[in-house]
Amino acid sequence: MYRKIRTPCIGVCSTGIGDEVCRGCKRFAHEVIDWNAYTEEQRRIIAQRREGYLASAVRSLLEIVDQPLLLAQLKHQQIRFDDRQNPYCWVFELLRAGASQIANPREYGVSPTNQARGLSLEEIRQRIDEDFYALSVSYYQRYVSPGIVEG
Repeated sequence: MYRKIRTPCIGVCSTGIGDEVCRGCKRFAHEVIDWNAYTEEQRRIIAQRREGYLASAVRSLLEIVDQPLLLAQLKHQQIRFDDRQNPYCWVFELLRAGASQIANPREYGVSPTNQARGLSLEEIRQRIDEDFYALSVSYYQRYVSPGIVEG
């Protein structure tokens, strides 16, 4: 049996100012509005889409080189993460919690990809967030806005 899907809201909603895709949680405006009325299956579909986009954005800039070390550090640092998600989503939670405090990413089981070499972890976190948003916007514009798929 699946665990209940919690709202991905992070308290930084931009749908109230007219964005079709929230800059905080990357859900579509109608998903934010209708979240409480959705079934668990509908929530799961949204969660899977978001997870795929986030994992893709992280993977382009960081590589997990030691997953057991990453997991141990997340637990040791008491960083909240969802162990059901792709481990690349865990990396983003690590960066959100303390990108500015990590001097050596390898001590956390991650390493920058060639595309991210020379960037600080704060810059990497920002780029991941921007890429995650861009992927969500692209999907919305291509499939949801023209009515090709139901949101």
